[in-house]
Amino acid sequence: MEETLVTRREAIARTAMAGLLLPMMGAARAVAAGAEAPAARPPAEPRLTLGLAGYSLRKLPIDAAVAALQEMQIGSTSVFRVHVPILLSTPEVCRDAAQKFRSAGIAIAGTGVVTLRNDEGVMRRAFECGRAAGLSMMTASYAEPPDRDTFLLTERFVREYDITLAFHNHGPEDKIFPSPFDAWAAVQPYDRRLGLCIDVGHSARAGVDPVEAILKCRSRLYDVHMKDTLAGAGDKKDRPVGLGFGRLDIRSIMAALLQVGYRFQVGLEDEVDSADPIPGIAQSFGYMRGILAALPAGPTAT
Repeated sequence: MEETLVTRREAIARTAMAGLLLPMMGAARAVAAGAEAPAARPPAEPRLTLGLAGYSLRKLPIDAAVAALQEMQIGSTSVFRVHVPILLSTPEVCRDAAQKFRSAGIAIAGTGVVTLRNDEGVMRRAFECGRAAGLSMMTASYAEPPDRDTFLLTERFVREYDITLAFHNHGPEDKIFPSPFDAWAAVQPYDRRLGLCIDVGHSARAGVDPVEAILKCRSRLYDVHMKDTLAGAGDKKDRPVGLGFGRLDIRSIMAALLQVGYRFQVGLEDEVDSADPIPGIAQSFGYMRGILAALPAGPTAT
């Protein structure tokens, strides 16, 4: 099985990465030298918006993260809290940090997970930071299991600020939303701007087929974290690997997103080597581009 995946990966990624590896090598040199990167020239992405979950660059300071995205020609990202500190700092700081990405030609699709509480002050600070950063969507969860009052408070702020929330599933160890179906069931009584972020790796560990989750939850699916893993259903410890080296059927996942007409970011989340993330991101992003380019134009998921 592993040999088949590697062969498939090499066949697709070798061509897809031809225009990516040299820029990535330049990104590594620019980050190491503290040099300013040239303006981003993101390639046109057919039919899906491919981007990077900012968590992948969590060990890089903001200027280095922006430079790496430019050099990789990745034009969309969801910003992690070490770069745009939603809830952790002031709206003014969040505004200035978000502007660094936009000035570099990088669209901000959303955030890493913002942890909310059933507290009006906490909730307002989070949404004030999100509005200042110019966000239309934030990926979120809760510090404690939410009750109806928590959701009603959240719904009030979603309506007031017109910012969509995508609740993130974190696998079998998560006490809030282990699987996307838990988030899906929880948001049904509330405003449609309360939806979900499907993390395909954590979904598989929770025993949920990511393709099934995408097809069922399509109407409230606002974010996707794309990754691969060697962990199996029920495993409470993840075993992240580059796309194409794990257990997940990345092609079928992307085909399902095409089938449902998904129009938000598909964010690669690389967790393999946080200290030196750029080579792994280059390989997996190239693989993701290659898979997408090879998929037929019409509905393909079953």
